[in-house]
Formats: sequence, structure tokens, C-alpha cells
Amino acid sequence: MLLTITTTRTPATDLSYLLHKHPGKLQAVGLSQGVAHIFYPHADDDKCTVALLLDVDPIGLVRKSGEGGPDSFTLEHYVNDRPYVASSFMSVAIAKAFSTAMNGKCEKRPELVDVTMPFEVTISVLPAVKGGEVLIRRLFEPLGYAVMVERYVLDENFPEWGQSKYFTVHLKADLKLKDLLSHVYVLIPVLDNEKHYWVSQQEVEKLLKKGEGWLKDHSEKEQIIKRYLRNIGGLAKNALARLTEDEPVEVSAHDDGERDIAREKLHDKRLNVVLDELVSSGSNTVVDLGCGEGKLLKMLLREKQFKKILGVDVSYRSLEKAARRLVFDEMPPKQKERIEIMQGALTYRDKRLAGFDAAAIVEVIEHLDLNRLKAFERVVFEFAKPGTVVLTTPNREYNELFETMEAGAMRHTDHRFEWTRAEFETWATDVATRNSYSVSFKPVGDVHERVGAPTQMAIFKR
Repeated sequence: MLLTITTTRTPATDLSYLLHKHPGKLQAVGLSQGVAHIFYPHADDDKCTVALLLDVDPIGLVRKSGEGGPDSFTLEHYVNDRPYVASSFMSVAIAKAFSTAMNGKCEKRPELVDVTMPFEVTISVLPAVKGGEVLIRRLFEPLGYAVMVERYVLDENFPEWGQSKYFTVHLKADLKLKDLLSHVYVLIPVLDNEKHYWVSQQEVEKLLKKGEGWLKDHSEKEQIIKRYLRNIGGLAKNALARLTEDEPVEVSAHDDGERDIAREKLHDKRLNVVLDELVSSGSNTVVDLGCGEGKLLKMLLREKQFKKILGVDVSYRSLEKAARRLVFDEMPPKQKERIEIMQGALTYRDKRLAGFDAAAIVEVIEHLDLNRLKAFERVVFEFAKPGTVVLTTPNREYNELFETMEAGAMRHTDHRFEWTRAEFETWATDVATRNSYSVSFKPVGDVHERVGAPTQMAIFKR
């Protein structure tokens, strides 16, 4: 496992003062699972690079962990990727090798601690089993990093085996070294579910301490917390509650059984209205952008009109559920030829999305940060350019009719915004004008005389 950090701020060797590591010395720190070596491949006034090389002993690791049970005789515990893959081991090495820098201390040059410097970081290699490149970008880009990702094939001699879960990640940003180290310390184990340590309340304390100043405002804070804490529900809820204790409590749109039923009825009604629009458009090929668990895909599959159907979602877990809902593995060959599901983000250009007659975007945009809407617009309307786009989003004005919803709250904790009818129509009209589309609007659900319907729909035509 290798982590390198480079700066070109003159004099670049100031980095060595911050890290409390002399450029002319090869140093090492002992870890319970191996040794971490610290050295400088390059160090002068113009450029300084520090490397943290982690040498993990997988056999010693297994012996110390006391692996047992009926399968303990197998080679699985001894033959693995741990010597080569940056994971929770690397975070431990960072904490031990660069503890003073990460804690914002510099005895000889204390003024350097709060200096913003240009940094380039390379992490070789990272596993990203569920999320891949999309997840890596969603973790680092909101923190201001320019991200470049290299993915590895499973075996160059057998390309038909496909892509591996491993990536080399290159990051560039101008920031303080203590912030950079905290980001990497937290986010590396977020990408790897195979934690080598026991996850307990102590890890909650570490996460909140290292995430201080940036985690609270991160657009993916809930996912970061859950994955860092190995999806242990009680610990994750505790960490999120403490992190957001000064913020207004967001109330879900289904706080009791009756509202669960009402929400489900609205969701079914919404999907039926969207399906009707897609059918009436005369389209033969359709892409469901943000397909979730595949409810609309299943409905589309029943319509013989659609010869090609594609479901796209950023969540690998949701795609797995969609495949199960569609009984994809047991689907007849001719039907399977009509449908495909794939992982992808709606804020990055993807050639696979182009060429469809129609696109459905159902309750998706409100999950995007407002500053990412422009990227979403370009991906859908400028690059993919479907002939018809059917898009729905909640109507914020209707929220006051939910008796158990507090004023100002949103319907879901993951919503980044919710628009009034006027705000939605202004946005949609601007998008249509810029991209040579016409647009019309329809209410979805029971219409209230004063606040409208719970869901608002825009139908774009190119």
C-alpha cells in the first residue's frame, strides 16, 4: 500500500516541518499488523514528495486475530489483497506516522499549520466494491478535490473477466495539510468494508474528531458515517445525531403507518402517470435515470411498445434489489434482451445514455446538491438528448398538509432541496429554452385548491 503527498509551494521542504519527518532519513514506525515506512522520493525547494509505504504481514495478522471456526484451515485468511490495498490499515498508519500534522501541531514552524498549500495525492490502490469511481468522486469532490481515477482489470491476460474493484486515485487541491490528512484518514476505510479492527463506540469518537469542520457539511455525510462504522445501525444513528445536534431535525415523509400507506399510494400513482406519458410519447426506447429498486422498470417491461429499456442508478445496492424484483437471472432470453441495468451518476457525461427516445427521472433531482444541477442538465439535455423527458419532484407547498411534519422540514432526510411550483416551473422553463425543448407541467396526486398537488411533473419535448 502506498500513499504519496506532494506540494510545490516554495519552499516545498516546509512539508517536512509539518510532518515532523526529516527528508534525508528513512524512517519506520511499527504497527500491530506490519511496518509503515516514511521516506521522501523527492525533496527540494520547488517540489517535495513524502511517501508512506505500508508493509502488512497477512500471516501475522491472521495469527494475531485468532481466526477460528470450521473454515479456519483454508487459505482464504492467508492469501488476500491486504499487503497491496490501502484500507483501514493505511488509516492506522497515517494516524501513527503523521499524528502531529493531523492534529494541527508543528513545534518548529507553528505558522505553517494554517497555511493553504497546493497538494497532489496518490493512493495506490483503493478498493471500492460498492460504488466504484462514482463513489470515490462523491466522497472527495465535495471537499474541493480534482479527482482522477485509474481502474484495473482483473487480469490483463483474460480481459473477458472484466474490471476489478481496485483503483489508483489521484487527488489535487489547495488546502491545509491537517485537513488533507483528516479527509484521507476517514474516507479510505469508508471505501473498504473489510475493517481489520473491532468497530465500537470508540470509532464513533474518532470519526467525529477527525471529521470536525468538514463532515457535518458533506453532501454524503450519512453514507460516510454508515460505511465508516460498518453499517452498524446503532453506532451510525448515534454519530449522525451528535454530528447534527445543532441543526433542525428533518422529519421523514412517512412518520407513521397511515402516512406510509399514503406515501405508497402516491408513489404508485406517480409511476402510473409517468408510464402513461412515456407510452403516449410513442417512444420505443426508454432510460429510467435513477431507477432505484426497479418498480418503474418492471412496469415498462410489461409494455411491448418498449423494445429497449435501460435502468441507471448510482446505488449498487439498489440495482441488486432491482435485479431481484425483475427476477433478472430467470428472465426468458428474449425479454432479457430488452432490458439492462447499470451503475452510473447523473452528473457525469456517459455515452451509454445517448440515443434513447425517452427518459424518466422520477423523484431524483431533489437528491442532488443545487450546485450539481447544471451538470445534471448538461448530462441529460445536452449530451443524452432523449426526445421526451418526464421528470417529477416534490411540491414543497404541499408539505404543510402533512400534520406530523414540522414547518420547514423536507419529506426525506436525503433531500437537498424541495421547490415550490413557481420555482420548479422557472427552472424547467430555463432548461427547456437553453436546450431547444418545449416543456409542459402536470400535477400528480390529489390537487389542493391552495397548495396544489403533492408531486409536480414536467414533460420536456425536443
